[in-house]
Amino acid sequence: MSAPRKSADQWFAEYGESHQDHANETIHWICVPVIFLSVMGLLWSIPVPAALAAAAPWFKWVHPVILAALVFYFRLSVPLAFGLLGFVSICYVLLECHVIFCPFPLWKSGLILFTAAWIGQFIGHRIEGQKPSFLKDVVFLLIGPAWLMHFIYKRLGIAY
Repeated sequence: MSAPRKSADQWFAEYGESHQDHANETIHWICVPVIFLSVMGLLWSIPVPAALAAAAPWFKWVHPVILAALVFYFRLSVPLAFGLLGFVSICYVLLECHVIFCPFPLWKSGLILFTAAWIGQFIGHRIEGQKPSFLKDVVFLLIGPAWLMHFIYKRLGIAY
């Protein structure tokens, strides 16, 4: 018998315990989306084997990972998942634009952004005096974007 799943509010309450300081929250509003975008970019950059690329030229390794994340979000909260799908779509368009218009390889930009954003996150948690939540449970790496989205939904009066 499996343990009952946590509700979105239970996840957010637990995540919020180590995100009480205004400076840390502000840093998270910047760094969490940047980390998400940079991870998508790094996954995008992983070469696809020639046979797979020939059969599915559109395929990138980011696709199955994002699909798995969206399944998690839809199980957590359908309304939040649609908001996060919108966020993922914006990230995807930004990555497409980077590939088309930016002279730097996507993996380099992704690595720089990923590193800078994680430095920011750890500075925020140093200010907070709390360890990052993902050290307790790696699922919190997916909860961070949903936690931010739930604040947007609350501000707009959208139930999740």
